[in-house]
Amino acid sequence: MNIHENVSLKPYNTFGLDVNAKYFIEIKQLNDLKEIVKANKSDKLFILGGGSNMLLTKDINKIVIKLDLQGISVLEETNDYVLVEAQAGENWHEFVLWCIEHNYGGVENLSLIPGNVGTTPIQNIGAYGVEIKDVMHSCKALDMKTLEIVEFTNAQCQFGYRESVFKNELKDKYIIISTIFKLTKQNHALKVDYGAIKGQLEEKNITEPSIKDISDAVIEIRESKLPNPKEIGNSGSFFKNPIVDKATFLRLQNAYPKMPFYTVSDEEVKIPAGWLIETSGFKGYRLGDAGVHEKQALVLVNYGKAEGGQIKKLSETIQREVYNLFGVSIQAEVNIF
Repeated sequence: MNIHENVSLKPYNTFGLDVNAKYFIEIKQLNDLKEIVKANKSDKLFILGGGSNMLLTKDINKIVIKLDLQGISVLEETNDYVLVEAQAGENWHEFVLWCIEHNYGGVENLSLIPGNVGTTPIQNIGAYGVEIKDVMHSCKALDMKTLEIVEFTNAQCQFGYRESVFKNELKDKYIIISTIFKLTKQNHALKVDYGAIKGQLEEKNITEPSIKDISDAVIEIRESKLPNPKEIGNSGSFFKNPIVDKATFLRLQNAYPKMPFYTVSDEEVKIPAGWLIETSGFKGYRLGDAGVHEKQALVLVNYGKAEGGQIKKLSETIQREVYNLFGVSIQAEVNIF
């Protein structure tokens, strides 16, 4: 277990931002994680997963722990379902493909989302009608104070839209070391009603899709409109889709009859942030090397040498202009440091 000094985090964040870590260590064993946590208070540690849901605006004057715990195992199995535990350092998309290879259903709509398994419960990642809360049985986390391993049930994670207890009252108190998923082995509850998936399947004349068919469709959709972080630095969707009350929705619908929306409840409606940003004129906008992607306005990108502060400034400009035009606040989905 070697601690390195003054390490660039450019290879470790999907925005490709060149900020330095004062100290950097890769952790592959749970005992090593316990040792480093025991020797340091939580405010001296910075936990790094896949680096996909963060915007780094300055050097990290802490010990950056690159969590690289690996392993996938079946804990329990019946004719109908299986409990699968994946360690925090497993790449999320590779885990999804592993599930599909074994015909374990539930995560296929979440294909090609960047990042690692350990951060998925924190953010309650979601796409195309599915969220982690729909498939997660529980997760195991290291208590940074007692060094005990605590298992949190789905309910205890207090999931919300891109929210969990780990982003709020338990922030910086636990390190998620593994996640356990309850997946189907037969009679998969396929989610194909999302327009883009439905259209993709119809285009291929697939009327009875498998979980692989859905995964393939999601991958094709994402690749067609989202930039590959290996080619253009980005962190996927930068903003959350705002949820507005019925009165606000009716006001906007009256002004913009073709505005897309999703009904959340009798009183709330979700408006696509990408549509709000694009309608505000920011699609393809560029500020130096910081920009809004030309195909998907929800994605902010680093065209090469942007600094985190420039991307943050761009995001704040977008938030301000969207509010001025629509009277709707959009919040960052990405964690800003």
